[in-house]
Amino acid sequence: MSPIPVGTYIRERIRTVADWPRRGVQFRDITPLLQDRKVFRVLVDSLVDRYREADLDYVAGVDARGFILGAAVACQLNLGFIPVRKKGKLPCATLTEDYALEYGSAAMEIHSDACRSGDRVLLIDDLVATGGTLLAASKLLRRTGAEVVEAAAIIDLPALGGSERARREGIPFYAVCEFDGC
Repeated sequence: MSPIPVGTYIRERIRTVADWPRRGVQFRDITPLLQDRKVFRVLVDSLVDRYREADLDYVAGVDARGFILGAAVACQLNLGFIPVRKKGKLPCATLTEDYALEYGSAAMEIHSDACRSGDRVLLIDDLVATGGTLLAASKLLRRTGAEVVEAAAIIDLPALGGSERARREGIPFYAVCEFDGC
């Protein structure tokens, strides 16, 4: 009997909450992945194995769930961690990037000295839907002169187009698993 693929193993442990936060949305809840130490270890190890030889300087994690996975991966790879925060959450000089949401707009920030020209960064978030947050985070990192080597997420919702938008913008993209539909 061959072992179950990591993507399948992780996907089967993600909880789907119907009609949250509004009717028609299938919310993909990663809390069960974090609560189960074995599952969390498999998830982190799968990303560490993928990026072990990637010649990276930093891992950047997107506020807030990207912090959890990004910090764990950075620690295992012996790299620094860059928090990409919602606007107004960082105390020093920042760079800001506005982006559109389905229902309005938002902004992300990083410290202006988060990284330098030529730094190689892995960008991590929990889920990619339309790609707005991921693209804003990538633009912030690129504005420092850093190279976004790849963007990674636990979950891709390809029907919403975010991962394809990232690739069109020249950002290689990887997801541990994906879900059809929304």
